[in-house]
Amino acid sequence: MSSPTSTMSPMPMNDLLAQLKHIGLKTIPANLDDFLARATKARWSPRMLLEQLAQEETQERSRRSLERRLRLSAIKKFKPMADFEWDWPTKVEREVIERALTLDFIHEARNFVLVGQNGLGKTMIVQNICHLAVLAGCSVLFRTAAAIVEDLRHEMFEGRRRKLRGYSRADLLCIDELAYLSFDDKAADILYEVINRRYERRSVIVTTNRAFKEWNQVFPNATCIATLLDRLLHHADVTRLEGDSYRIRESQREAATRRKKP
Repeated sequence: MSSPTSTMSPMPMNDLLAQLKHIGLKTIPANLDDFLARATKARWSPRMLLEQLAQEETQERSRRSLERRLRLSAIKKFKPMADFEWDWPTKVEREVIERALTLDFIHEARNFVLVGQNGLGKTMIVQNICHLAVLAGCSVLFRTAAAIVEDLRHEMFEGRRRKLRGYSRADLLCIDELAYLSFDDKAADILYEVINRRYERRSVIVTTNRAFKEWNQVFPNATCIATLLDRLLHHADVTRLEGDSYRIRESQREAATRRKKP
């Protein structure tokens, strides 16, 4: 006696969409008709169909992940390193900066500290490093020292602990313009806590316009500065830029050009 054969009827389109979304797919449900049309026209085998589905979902997830990391990094607009004039500073250790651009210090949990007067391109350099790190798949936070202090200063214990955890977990934290402004001892304690939580675990980039021996003037009442510098510089590549402000030169050029106009 032969057993009856069962056939699987096609699933209604709405049910298929719901199930694809339920298992976490994003790209295919949004373009399901087009995807099925391409599969039918090209006569994909079941294996080819699954490979194409996985490829398109993976590409879209990578794109969304990159967009999210760029947004959270807050790097904002910057000039590419191709525009950096290496011959403008009177002192620049190009090999140190170019090595930092390879991101090798991140894999070693080392820090990178850039010291120099205003207008020499410190922020531009570290923005490029941070952008490359995002493209490489790293989570990055680009913040000024003042912004970090403001973000944490008024938080209660639980809120501050939660935010400190965020600052400590990013693969790369860039603290721009540290020591540009005078801070009180509470600000110094906040910055110390941020750096200490990352010590020998994850990399920190710092830009500053003050020599380290002058940091006591920036944090005049703080007792933690020596320890903060000890943690920051223990495993760090430190390089210095010297010269006149590029922005002032650019402003002078623009003014001269305007004066020549009839």
